[in-house]
Amino acid sequence: MPRILLIDDDEHLAAPLASYFARFDCVLESAQRPSEGLAKLRAQAYDAAILDVMLPEMDGFALCREIRKESDIPIVMLTARGDVMDRVVGLELGADDYLPKPFEPRELVARVQTILRRQRALPAAAPAQRRVFAGLSIDLDRREVLRQGERVELTGTEFELLALLADPPGKVWSRDDILNRLRGHEAELYTRAVDIVVSRLRKKLEPLDCIKTLRNAGYMLAVGKSDP
Repeated sequence: MPRILLIDDDEHLAAPLASYFARFDCVLESAQRPSEGLAKLRAQAYDAAILDVMLPEMDGFALCREIRKESDIPIVMLTARGDVMDRVVGLELGADDYLPKPFEPRELVARVQTILRRQRALPAAAPAQRRVFAGLSIDLDRREVLRQGERVELTGTEFELLALLADPPGKVWSRDDILNRLRGHEAELYTRAVDIVVSRLRKKLEPLDCIKTLRNAGYMLAVGKSDP
C-alpha cells in the first residue's frame, strides 16, 4: 500500500485528506512543519510527498530543494494561487507535478496515482531492459543511469523522460506527446514543464550533449552506439 507524506501547515486538511486517500488504498501521513517533514522522510520510506508552497520555517520551494539533495522521491507541489511562476519554480527545483489551491481531493489522488504508476512502469515497447550508448547507460530495471561510468541521480520524471527519448534514440518527441506519455492523458497540458525537465536533465548529463531540440518539432536523443 503506497505511503504518502503531506507537508502542509493547515491543521484541518490532513485528516479529511487521509480518509479520502484511504478509499484508494493509500496511506497519507502528515507533518505541519518542514523540519518535521524532513525528519519523517529521513526516518521512514515514503512513495511520494505533497508539499504546500506556503509553510513556516521555509517555503515549499526551499523544502523541495532540501529534499532533492537527499532523495528522488516523487513530489507534488500545492500552489495557493496557481501562479504560472510558482509552477515553473517548483518544476525547476525538481518537483514532478503541481496542483493549484483550492483543489478537489480526487484530482490530487489522481495526480499522485499517475506519478506512482509512472514510477513502477517501464516503457511499453522496450523488451531490452538496458540501453547502452556511447558514454551513456540506462538500466530500466534498476532505474539507474551511468554517464561515462558515473552514476547520475535523476528524479522519477527525469528518468522516465530519458527512457522515453531512448525508445528508440533518434525519434523526435513533441512536447505534447511527452506530456501525454509521462503525466497521463488526464493531466493539464503545460508545455513549459517539458522544457524545464529537459533543461534539468541536460545539466545532469553534462558533458554529454545528447538531447537535441528540433525547432517547432520537439526533442530527440542523439547518441552513438556503444563500442562492442
